[in-house]
Amino acid sequence: MENSPTIAIKDLWFYFGERAALQGVSLSVNPGEIFALLGPNGAGKTTTIRLLNGLYLAAQGQINVLGKDPRLEGSAVRQQTGVLTESNALYDRLTARQNLVFFGSIYLLDAQELEQRTDEMLAFFDLRSRADEKVGTFSKGMKQRLALARAMLTKPKVLFLDEPTSSLDPESTQQVHELIQSIRDQDGHTVFLCTHRLEEAERLADRVAVMNSGQVLATGSLEELSRSNQPGLRVEIEFLNEPVTTIDLTNLRGVISNSVTGKALALHVQEESVIPFVVEELVRQKAAVLSVRPVKTSLEEVYFQLQESARRGTK
Repeated sequence: MENSPTIAIKDLWFYFGERAALQGVSLSVNPGEIFALLGPNGAGKTTTIRLLNGLYLAAQGQINVLGKDPRLEGSAVRQQTGVLTESNALYDRLTARQNLVFFGSIYLLDAQELEQRTDEMLAFFDLRSRADEKVGTFSKGMKQRLALARAMLTKPKVLFLDEPTSSLDPESTQQVHELIQSIRDQDGHTVFLCTHRLEEAERLADRVAVMNSGQVLATGSLEELSRSNQPGLRVEIEFLNEPVTTIDLTNLRGVISNSVTGKALALHVQEESVIPFVVEELVRQKAAVLSVRPVKTSLEEVYFQLQESARRGTK
């Protein structure tokens, strides 16, 4: 059971009236994983979180969260999960401590445990010095840290984060990113992250699922998605001087394409092992090679390729 997915969804459908908000969604999330759900507004990300917490009822399909079906045991699921929505849902007229005590009492934590957890969360999220000040005086970054503290108050096994850095400045965004990584690394929590910020997912997530119009286009690590959507490896080679003759490597085994611009060669090869043979051939052609740099495919490139394929109906 320890190796069982923390979250498993199979062929999930959900409708708003006659409109299908989710269309046959299937995915799984492993214990202790940061999993990111990516997609434009209206893709179905927030709807998925609400279904996983038993707040919506699916039209069809299977859902399993921590071994439970949220449709039948929604309350039991919510007792083991923490949720941070795009709106922080804090009370500005209460202090940071009063906010945590209030939300903790809703979860029926006993007084001693609630006091202990409140102190722990204020310390963990670096809010202890402002604990007894009203939240209305806090910056957006501080409010988001307090919202994360509230979501973590009951030691949830799964943390759902819906656009956790929306409208935050770069410094506050970085703080929240560091806190999310700390939550997983220190306590082994499973984190389910919904975001439209691709750099956020690339930095934090172990695996991602890319959505469009209620459908999952692809799931996997960045490396897996890169291999399946952009086979091969791109390499940038810089020369000391502009080559005196035109460089052509397309006849070399493993080379897909190449193009020279000034002192740079853009190369597309089948795999990394091809690169030494390329360099050997360049030296044979009297090219003064200054540097060789494999280029990692970004999540942004993969994401937009998937979205474009979906728009064209080819994915």
